[in-house]
Amino acid sequence: MVTGASAGIGEATAVRLAREGYSLILGARRIDRLEKVAEATGATALPLDVTDQASVDTFVSHVERCDVLVNNAGLASGLEPVEALDEARVRAMWETNVMGLIRMTQALMPRLKEAGGHVVNIGSIAGFEIYPGGGGYTASKHAVRALTKTLRLELLGTGVRVTEIAPGMVETEFSLVRFDGDAERAKTPYEGVEPLTGEDIADCVAWAVTRPPHVNVDEIVVRPVAQATARDVARDNARG
Repeated sequence: MVTGASAGIGEATAVRLAREGYSLILGARRIDRLEKVAEATGATALPLDVTDQASVDTFVSHVERCDVLVNNAGLASGLEPVEALDEARVRAMWETNVMGLIRMTQALMPRLKEAGGHVVNIGSIAGFEIYPGGGGYTASKHAVRALTKTLRLELLGTGVRVTEIAPGMVETEFSLVRFDGDAERAKTPYEGVEPLTGEDIADCVAWAVTRPPHVNVDEIVVRPVAQATARDVARDNARG
């Protein structure tokens, strides 16, 4: 299972796991785009809104077996300081990034235990770093990190593996969503830098889930070579 599989990291993960031989069930809200990904990967595409329990339940009702769950669905919204945070934006991030992950994990856990499966949560360096204007998003990703580590402890002895992939700067539609469709503003974070791609993160997912069953990759932190922290980035146009 891959959530948020209609574009970006989710789409790239679907393509890579199909290449690894997995039979895929893909979920996303944008079913038209999802169906194109499914056609390219031989996957099954099902509508999925991880913020809606009924949608999650319907999605899971079509699943007979789950060896790998990739909790990828997520978003960032806005870049306001804490004193100006918009509650609706914060709730949207929390419902998707945190509660959506919880809903999917809970719903599929019986099948994951039966299969000795693997939960892969797509976190972020924002799960252990902070930056001005990122309070709403970093809070949600800190929660994802805490949930992942807690789940690893709670599943000890069950055979279910738990991994967090924590990317740094990845160029996808992520910034376009964060800046409400403002394409010019969305380009700004990547100027003068060669960022990671969705395929780079998919490569991490594929490596983690194809380790021998006795091996658990707890976490992978991956950044572009030009990025040291969420704030420290070497840009070509700033090197003189």
